[in-house]
Amino acid sequence: MADDGHSTGLRREGDDALAPLGQALPPQLAAEIAAARSYRARSKAANTVRAYDSDWRQFESWCWQRSLDPLPAMPEVVATYLASLAQAGRADSTIGRHLAAIAWHHRQAGEAAPQHRDLRDVIADTLAGIRREQRARPTRKKSAILAGDLARMIAAAEGQSPRAIRDRAVMALGLAAALRRSELVALQLADLELVREGLKLTIRHSKTDQEGEGQVIAVPSGRVLKPGPRLNEWLSVRGGEAGPLFYRTDAQGIMTKEAMSDRSVARLIQRYAEKVGLDPAAIGAHSLRSGFLTEAAKAGASLPKMQEVSRQKKVEVLLGYVRDAALFENHAGQSFL
Repeated sequence: MADDGHSTGLRREGDDALAPLGQALPPQLAAEIAAARSYRARSKAANTVRAYDSDWRQFESWCWQRSLDPLPAMPEVVATYLASLAQAGRADSTIGRHLAAIAWHHRQAGEAAPQHRDLRDVIADTLAGIRREQRARPTRKKSAILAGDLARMIAAAEGQSPRAIRDRAVMALGLAAALRRSELVALQLADLELVREGLKLTIRHSKTDQEGEGQVIAVPSGRVLKPGPRLNEWLSVRGGEAGPLFYRTDAQGIMTKEAMSDRSVARLIQRYAEKVGLDPAAIGAHSLRSGFLTEAAKAGASLPKMQEVSRQKKVEVLLGYVRDAALFENHAGQSFL
């Protein structure tokens, strides 16, 4: 007997399957279903969802340009798309995120992810080949921005326009709090607490805190980069209205009420790096975070104190900065070379 839904008296798709066929949802059940949908929506951090949406739009566009179906996508189509990203020079981590975005959007649409329908493992084999090739290819790691260079970059943000004041605060806070660019743009005014020594910053979501438990870090007022005074200067321009800590400015330099994007932070850093003679191609938004850890290691900061600010889960990452900072100290050949 064909299963058309009448044999069980239940609809078969989505949350509607909880309601008897032809009947409205009871109010209590409707509220509980709405709550379940809300929790599912929060299963991914907001930055992750935005990245997935952007990645999915790129995949859709790629498919439509080639008269291919993006949903449901054949495994061979997805494997070819991943290869096209590799050919375009995308990093292994970026390609992996695109694949995760495709799988996520399939599940949201009630479809099985292409990886789960890939009987010949064409997706897994393509991804493995991409990763093997990229491991063999020399990569150019983004350089750390040290405190002296950042001081010059901050000085290059001249004037008292809202954009210049904001840019100085973004650069100073980005290094002082060892922030990722996604963390910088996600900051809200409510995440900031001014104290006598400087400020306390609450990071509500991060790469290493996907559940959003939140972490509080201390940022001294500072005597060189002066993150405290520069942030206070920005707040006097921004005002006390709730919302994003750092507002976007439009093409005319007029301040909006919208948050900066993570890409705009990267462009900001590269623009001022170029102004002071640094190679913008070797600099990225992550250079601020790397700069803090490099300077802390050079200053002899302990691993636990570095970890308090950087919030790294793996101490091996921090040990790398310490090793680099001490590379020439007590060198084995120091006495005879």
